[in-house]
Amino acid sequence: MAKQPAKPNALVVRFGRELRRLRKQSGMSQGRVARFCGCSGSLVSSVELAKRVPQPDFAKNLDRLFETDGFFGRLAAYIAQPAPSGPLWFRRWAEEVEPGAIALRSWEPLLIPGLLQTAEYARALFRGGNKSEELVEELTGIRMRRQQVLTRPDPPAVWVLMDEWVLKRPVGSPALMAAQLARLLELSELRHITIQLTPHDTRCYDGFVSGFILAELSDAPPTVTVDSAISEEVTADPDAVARAVNCYERIRAEAFRAGRSVDLIKKAWGSWKQQT
Repeated sequence: MAKQPAKPNALVVRFGRELRRLRKQSGMSQGRVARFCGCSGSLVSSVELAKRVPQPDFAKNLDRLFETDGFFGRLAAYIAQPAPSGPLWFRRWAEEVEPGAIALRSWEPLLIPGLLQTAEYARALFRGGNKSEELVEELTGIRMRRQQVLTRPDPPAVWVLMDEWVLKRPVGSPALMAAQLARLLELSELRHITIQLTPHDTRCYDGFVSGFILAELSDAPPTVTVDSAISEEVTADPDAVARAVNCYERIRAEAFRAGRSVDLIKKAWGSWKQQT
């Protein structure tokens, strides 16, 4: 029996897809891109088809050609990183689902969601689990690289729901919390990111058991990852996704409007700032 070819890395596929989209959008041939980058047309074709792994110099030239503010360079650097540590469910989400999402809907009842965390906030959380400093740095790096999805040329629409008490729950020092809330305010100004808080006295208890993220994909079924204290999973099962969507909509119906939520974040930021 013939050996099946290895499945290309999802990020390599993403790189090739974005290159092809921008090239066609700009009306360029593969030959023209090749001449600018100082390579062969066959290399450009192979990268677009995810048959070759893009190298840093090639990626930087693409950023210069398409004026993409370092997007291709960051993606190439991420591809070059070792596969994420951790269980299979996390690697599947971080490598295959999240990078290709066109929309992400996140609910978090206890903490600032990972996609919006500062490195210092993430480190404080990981250190709380009695991990080695080496593992803390590795996990923090993975979390920061995941956030590149927010700054790509065509970022996903991101809707974030958080419990109001997340702003008051101390993680690390007051200075760390002030910096984290400043980061939330910065992200809330981006048009593709909407942050809403749910009142601490809400009567909607659907999401108190666990946080989750819903991903909408252009070339695959909607997928959800659920993270609880005792189990985690990634699934595209229609029934599971439908339950998550219904839960998300019930929680969002109780949430403050985005503008009111930003005001509450500013107030909490001022409170932490006064303690520094």
